[in-house]
Amino acid sequence: MIHNISSSFHKFVRLLPHHHYHCHYAPQTILIVSAATTTDIRRRTMATDVGPSTTRLGWIGTGVMGRSMCAHLINAGYTLTVFTRTPSKAQELISMGAHWVDTPKAVASQSDVVFSIVGYPSDVRQVILDSNSGVLSGLRQGGVIIDMTTSEPSLAVEIHSVASAAGCSAIDAPVSGGDRGARNAALSIFAGGEESIVQRLNPLFNLLGKVYYMGAPGKGQFTKLGNQVVIASSMVGLCEGLIYAHKAGLDLNHFVNAISTGAAGSKSLDLYGSRILNRDLEPGFYVNHFVKDLGICLRECQNMGLALPGLALAQQLYLSLKAHGEGDLGTQALILALERINNLSLQSEASAIGKP
Repeated sequence: MIHNISSSFHKFVRLLPHHHYHCHYAPQTILIVSAATTTDIRRRTMATDVGPSTTRLGWIGTGVMGRSMCAHLINAGYTLTVFTRTPSKAQELISMGAHWVDTPKAVASQSDVVFSIVGYPSDVRQVILDSNSGVLSGLRQGGVIIDMTTSEPSLAVEIHSVASAAGCSAIDAPVSGGDRGARNAALSIFAGGEESIVQRLNPLFNLLGKVYYMGAPGKGQFTKLGNQVVIASSMVGLCEGLIYAHKAGLDLNHFVNAISTGAAGSKSLDLYGSRILNRDLEPGFYVNHFVKDLGICLRECQNMGLALPGLALAQQLYLSLKAHGEGDLGTQALILALERINNLSLQSEASAIGKP
């Protein structure tokens, strides 16, 4: 059955059975919607100011970062419906007032705006695009899906296209700042999609950090991947600097303090320098997910015809961590790979510093 819809939103509604009021795109039903119609639908729906009394929120993914981000929205007074594959991971949020459901579709059916922050592009595709259980099978027309996972730019464009054709909006908005940024609501948020939608969602983004509008669909993801290129080489430099200073017999705490106020000072040094020295390798961002990000970066480089040898080296070092079963550690665990290469340990040799 094909519905050709090209006039107003009211005509759109009159032509569809009630059960098609959702952003449903099952194979047996094809909706042909003009760009003008879908834009009009989104503008009408987003005309209401975003706020706790007018906007129902959904959240998919309550891991290291998602849990803190979701909590900020609950504390701001928003009604939250959440889904996570492991219900126990949502228990803290449920105790704060969130309502847990068993599918992304169920989240979307009870929400005006749905956030997702999951692990891999395959997870993004499943939770958003699956025709039986995904967000876009349950989100009402005019609804918004905001994917904050670091994922493939091409997938962000695809999600935007499918959502737009069904009268919904999609924003790719990956974040940077790690677990600390999530806890402190100090994340950098890189948004791609329609600028007017991003602007209207500012009251939500401002509860999580600072949003930067980067351009068309997919540009948020491109920005985050560029961010990961910088971080990868920065982390290699940080760990190599510590290895060098250790071998030279320097006090590493004093070394970190000394260089932090000079040209070597960086966010990576501030966030991870002391963690490495304290042997705190708990994940603010998983090695497994960083390997995924760097792999996406390298594929995009191939598409662009770019040679980034620093990125390739960092990816190989992080892959070696996975090979040693260390994928669930934080990205600062890169120090382990460099210790193995040099047959030393900052931890075991600390007491030997200064000995002849």
